Amino acid sequence: MPTTLYTEQSKNIRKTWILMSLFFGIVIAIGWVFAQIYANPGILYFAVFFSIVMNVASYWFSDKIVLALHRAKIVDFKENSELYRVLENLTITAGLPMPKFYIMEDPSPNAFATGRDPKHAVVVVTTGLLGTLDRSELEGVLAHELSHIGNRDMLVSTVAVVLVGFIAILSDMFLRSSRFARIGGNNRDGRAGGILIILGILLAILAPIIASLIQLAISRRREFLADASGALLTRYPDGLASALNKISAYSQPLRTATNATAHLFLHNPFGADRNQDKTPWLVKIFSTHPPIEERIKALKDRAIR
Repeated sequence: MPTTLYTEQSKNIRKTWILMSLFFGIVIAIGWVFAQIYANPGILYFAVFFSIVMNVASYWFSDKIVLALHRAKIVDFKENSELYRVLENLTITAGLPMPKFYIMEDPSPNAFATGRDPKHAVVVVTTGLLGTLDRSELEGVLAHELSHIGNRDMLVSTVAVVLVGFIAILSDMFLRSSRFARIGGNNRDGRAGGILIILGILLAILAPIIASLIQLAISRRREFLADASGALLTRYPDGLASALNKISAYSQPLRTATNATAHLFLHNPFGADRNQDKTPWLVKIFSTHPPIEERIKALKDRAIR
């Protein structure tokens, strides 16, 4: 059976939710191990409860935080009526509510979508993007961002980022603890307690690294998925492929680029080298975005048939 954008979309969805399941598994594992070490089951309940609360809070206010951070301003319909109509037409085609439309004053061509759900979504483009792309390329980019909204990527990315931070906090708390001498209470076998302590230390050191790698893998998967979904929406994969090629040729970073929001953008906001096919594998797995060459190849190789 030939691979198409439809099968690529389904494959990416499955891989993303597998990664998210691993994420929650890490949180539960950390909570369980620490609960055993300290002989306090409340630690496990706290870990799960606090991760849920933090996710909900971050998810609810994510759009306001990101818009303020990048100093985005709402698109004036009178000044940008054609741009507004492009997004509006794509939104109707996708069957989504019209998102709020913002623009950033920055020469770096880029875009992102955020918001807690499709009814409260936001699409942001830079002035550099508008000055670089033609209409079909712009449609491809906006379709990509609308696909993030339709695929509920804001929820997935928010959950991933918050869990990474929470796992790092838990690990740091454990490593800084001075209670090792009393760990496990009096009813625990000394050898078993020692094994648990070693396991806890290893988990505290490795868990943040593993969690970060999972979060980055999720981010890369969501970009592939949004590329595929966006191409399905416009029925013209070459438009987005051409846009990605032009965008990647601009090497200067976004003025407001930050690690906290890098995963949201269409392309790496730090202006990474486009020759990522020569980048070592170890560097690739620590990237928020797949190599541009791989994204373009996927769009061209998996055209709708």
